[in-house]
Amino acid sequence: MTVGTINIEMFKCISDDITSDEVVITDRQLAHIMEKHSQDYELYSEYIPDILKHPDYILEANKPKSAVLLKEIINNGERIQLVLRFKTSSDPVDYKNSIITFMKIRKKEWLRLLNNKKILYSAT
Repeated sequence: MTVGTINIEMFKCISDDITSDEVVITDRQLAHIMEKHSQDYELYSEYIPDILKHPDYILEANKPKSAVLLKEIINNGERIQLVLRFKTSSDPVDYKNSIITFMKIRKKEWLRLLNNKKILYSAT
């Protein structure tokens, strides 16, 4: 299911070879998120398009072709972490950019990620 789009230019910090702006969440990954973080998805999934378009931070992920997106939701102060895997020219033609996981995180985890991961983009 399509959940939003990205600005490919913004994510060139991950790869110059991103071949699609469409972002999906597969049934398999949605099942994973619902099992591990169901309340987070139910409460905050409406913010996914904004997180994809306007992340506060893009951090280097542990896997290639992937990034950790962080976004603080202004109206309620919650912090969201979204891991995104990008489609490149080496992927099968039917692949799309895909959400791997999505969850609310505490301020302590937010700060740990900012201190321990390589920051590739900051909106501030």
